[in-house]
Amino acid sequence: MKTLIKNAQVVLPTGIEAVSVLVENEHIAAIDAAIHAEADVTVDATGLHLLPGVIDDQVHFREPGLSHKEDLQHATRACAKGGVTTFLEMPNTVPPATTQVLLNEKRALAAEKSLVNYGFYIGATPTNIDELRNATDTPGIKIFIGSSTGDLLVDEQDALERIFAETTLPITAHCEDETTVRANAQRFAGTTDIADHSRIRDRQAAVLATRRAIDLAHRHKHRFHVLHVSTGDECELLGDHRNLITAEACLHHLLLNVGDYQRLGTLAQMNPSLKTADDNARLWRALDEGTIQVVATDHAPHTLAEKSKDYPDSPSGMPNVENSLALMLNEVNQGRCRLEQVVHWMCDAPARVWDIVDKGRIAVGYDADLVLVDLGRECEVRNEQQQTKCGWSAWHGTKLTGWPVRTWVRGHEVFREGQFDLSRPGQAAQFDHARGGYWA
Repeated sequence: MKTLIKNAQVVLPTGIEAVSVLVENEHIAAIDAAIHAEADVTVDATGLHLLPGVIDDQVHFREPGLSHKEDLQHATRACAKGGVTTFLEMPNTVPPATTQVLLNEKRALAAEKSLVNYGFYIGATPTNIDELRNATDTPGIKIFIGSSTGDLLVDEQDALERIFAETTLPITAHCEDETTVRANAQRFAGTTDIADHSRIRDRQAAVLATRRAIDLAHRHKHRFHVLHVSTGDECELLGDHRNLITAEACLHHLLLNVGDYQRLGTLAQMNPSLKTADDNARLWRALDEGTIQVVATDHAPHTLAEKSKDYPDSPSGMPNVENSLALMLNEVNQGRCRLEQVVHWMCDAPARVWDIVDKGRIAVGYDADLVLVDLGRECEVRNEQQQTKCGWSAWHGTKLTGWPVRTWVRGHEVFREGQFDLSRPGQAAQFDHARGGYWA
């Protein structure tokens, strides 16, 4: 099967060029302005930009166990619509993926249902060090240093030391200091004010836990990725990376702040909490300077009924894979950043952080994970049009300029102008660390 995409402005590793891209079966076969090859399908992309597919390294797709909120079928449809061609999913499902057996069960579900490429982290507990040492077919180990319950909370120093010292997989973590959060929660006991969420899960909680994790990584010389950096103060800790530390910012921490609680209420509740407008600015600056490398979503859906409960009975998290690329394209149109930067933060950098070979770039030999975007298209985010099973977005009613219009996963078109090809679920690639990343 050959597909020729012509007349697009193509975002290449060297810049944006008007070239044609030839896809043969699952890979990019040629990139050349003068291609006139025979093809089974020719796509005239005049007026559009061709990007590598987005790699979202932090999602919660809720299956198994919490599929009333989200499931792989709906979530990966949302991915395809949003230009996300690869996701890495967190272990806090029910049961949590803390053993190789449970990890394999999640991979088997995705093999039946996923429209896009997939990988699943293994979750750390205080006692599963043998599982973490021997885990295969996973991008890395996820530690909840705060903001979890049951076995997935790893807060004791001895357990953290063993995980960093005795394992070899890359480690990533949710960093909020549990002692600080609990002490703050006691101070605000009885509150029903959603704005107090940012006072309970405050700046100090984030900074203390991030500093603690970075110290562990440095002392044990262990690769470590800081999830969802929410404060400017944490950015100051990331500069001394010693080729060990990488970090990400999420859309809600870049684009929302404590001033949005009045407008959004509990829809804006997440962990780590929203911070200030100054933190927004410092996170953007850290992205510009390369201190933070990745933009991700932390897609964490709950039903609208659950989110509508009074605080603190409302759960933390929001959906975002469906609109993440559009939100960033809108920032490009507003002059906040350049398209090439968005591609680096959302495609190339996560591939490099997680050793995902042959993805994240438009280059000969790379997988044909591609998305065509219309930078001039203006559309309004509407709850009733969301593919995610929870059926809502914090950006409902917001007009964004710049949208994905067609998405290919390994050369197979899975989304075009509101329509999905559901004929090949599970035919995308899965993560196999021993084979160097993703494979068929």
